[in-house]
Amino acid sequence: MSRLSDGLVKPMIDDIKKDADSRMAKSVEALRHEFGKMRTGRAHASLLDHVTVSYYGSDVPLNQVASISVSDSRTLAISPWEKKITPDIEKAIVRSDLGLNPISGGDVIRVPLPPLTEERRREMTRVVRQEAEQARVAVRNVRRSANQQIKALIKDEHIPEDLEKRAEADIQKLTDRHVASIDSVLEEKERDLMEV
Repeated sequence: MSRLSDGLVKPMIDDIKKDADSRMAKSVEALRHEFGKMRTGRAHASLLDHVTVSYYGSDVPLNQVASISVSDSRTLAISPWEKKITPDIEKAIVRSDLGLNPISGGDVIRVPLPPLTEERRREMTRVVRQEAEQARVAVRNVRRSANQQIKALIKDEHIPEDLEKRAEADIQKLTDRHVASIDSVLEEKERDLMEV
């Protein structure tokens, strides 16, 4: 059984912390991405980010075949780069899970966003809270994994327990910071959903 000096173990522990921080940040970013796909009462171009269009035999993100802009608070305007792809864009929007009905008008496709009913707002709020809880669980799982890696390192290398406690405290701080970010993103999305 080898015993590493603190000088060699500290970089190993730092790597574990950096990896945990990166994975936790990805969980927060994934939540933001999911929330971006959920329709609120206001129009924003990112609403159509996950819509793909059949273009020359392959599925391509909508924003790669057309420009998407907000014409007013409840309407998106889509300008296809090739006029012949307009029907494909309309079909892709109708097929998406957003419940939108595009209206073609020459060179521009308009996508009006119907107002959300109170019942739909409550349902969406429930869904975003569940998504946020899943993100929190993912962050906690990363914490558990990082703590297990540190415990294994400590056990294998006979490293002092105070180093383990310090590392676990640092990982808990990372966890708290990322959970606070998730709460902030959730609060912002709930505000968007309840705005009439």
